[in-house]
Amino acid sequence: MNVKQKTIKSEVSVHGVGLHTGASVTLTFCPAPENHGFKFQRTDLPGQPIIDADCDNVTDTARGTTITQNGASISTVEHVMASLVGMDLDNILMKLDGPETPIMDGSAILFVEALESVGLVQQSIDREYFQIPHNITYTDAERKVEIVAMPLEDYRFTCMIDYNSPVLGSQHAVISTIAEFKSAIASCRTFCFLHELEYQLQNNLIKGGDLNNAIVIVDKEVTRDELDHLAKIFNREKIEVAPQGILNNMELRYQNEPARHKLLDMIGDLALVGMHIKGHIMAARPGHAANIAFAKKIKAAIKKEKNKKVQHVYDPSVKPLYDVMQIMDILPHRQPFLFIDKILELSKTHVVGVKNVTMNEEFFKGHFPGAPVLPGVIQIEAMAQTGGVLVLSTVPDPRNYLTYFLKIDKVRFRAQVLPGDTIVFRCDLMEPIRRGIAQMKGVGMVGEKIVVEAEMMAQISKVKDSERVS
Repeated sequence: MNVKQKTIKSEVSVHGVGLHTGASVTLTFCPAPENHGFKFQRTDLPGQPIIDADCDNVTDTARGTTITQNGASISTVEHVMASLVGMDLDNILMKLDGPETPIMDGSAILFVEALESVGLVQQSIDREYFQIPHNITYTDAERKVEIVAMPLEDYRFTCMIDYNSPVLGSQHAVISTIAEFKSAIASCRTFCFLHELEYQLQNNLIKGGDLNNAIVIVDKEVTRDELDHLAKIFNREKIEVAPQGILNNMELRYQNEPARHKLLDMIGDLALVGMHIKGHIMAARPGHAANIAFAKKIKAAIKKEKNKKVQHVYDPSVKPLYDVMQIMDILPHRQPFLFIDKILELSKTHVVGVKNVTMNEEFFKGHFPGAPVLPGVIQIEAMAQTGGVLVLSTVPDPRNYLTYFLKIDKVRFRAQVLPGDTIVFRCDLMEPIRRGIAQMKGVGMVGEKIVVEAEMMAQISKVKDSERVS
């Protein structure tokens, strides 16, 4: 059964201060259309720039996760992002009138409750999942970090933390499905060690920090004078060390609340992959830097799997949609400059074409004759001719039109193409054709290997009498 995308029914806002900046901020969750994804918007800046919630936009992981795009940044996004995934959402625009999300109580529960208060709405388009195809691993030997994603039909997390602290000890947290997020993870608050708190206070790094939004673990001997000094800073009558080895500003919600919060952070950071995941994530000693590095590995795997789908369309035993004679009814090119032999698929938005590379082609006589390699410009031209079939299929009389290049961008040649190879090209429209202008993303595959990719812009033009091909 296909799962539909979801957004919220109406806008809802939360108010608070940023943990590190201390700035008062309002965060407004807004409904968004299908395939919008998660995006932030800085409403306090000129032009109100949009920032995609994407791991490729992460610019800092020192004391939280910061994303930057279009000249604007948003800090400490992990708790907000975790709430969106935990609420099973797909499309949300988050408007912020400051540089950092509000820390609230140090967990994600207040974001979850705000989203629940307005309700969710099912949208018309199916959700796309990335199903972990095989074990994906990340290690950082220096920090003793190990993370692995394994295939599973659900989204499951196992997290272990170990700070070599006699107070905190080694802790584990587990959820067997993301549906347990609200009940088991969302309310778990951030934590820090007392020595970290003192350093951050001395260096003015947590201007919005308060004993109401963090668990403080006492990892050293502390004097009465030090406790009194902290009480004065945080405007408390008295602060003590509780039997659990934490400051008595709050009661633990779970015995393993720190491990559960680390799991919350992971869910939020991995949300920056940009797609719902099916898999089992197991992590030992994770942190924001490791989480983001791991998210990038998953995103690379997503790209690889998508590219694999392109080459699977070629089956030599299947009759082509168009053979070379039918292609010549659409394209004006002729031998020796017709580089497409078959069209396998054609829709309103994509086309798949085939070029068989043979040694008897004219250009091999002069292009590295001792070590023949298909010229890159020929690969691009063949890709363009494949795209030309797509573009010309949008007009009723393709023989009376030509397509001209306006731009070729982001060209990458990934592997050599040799005589005997068969290249399968796929071109997809990047946006609808407007005013005769077509923008396409093209990928060329030999077997399971990408050999070339590019973005192309072309214009459809009516054939003049002097240009007409008989």
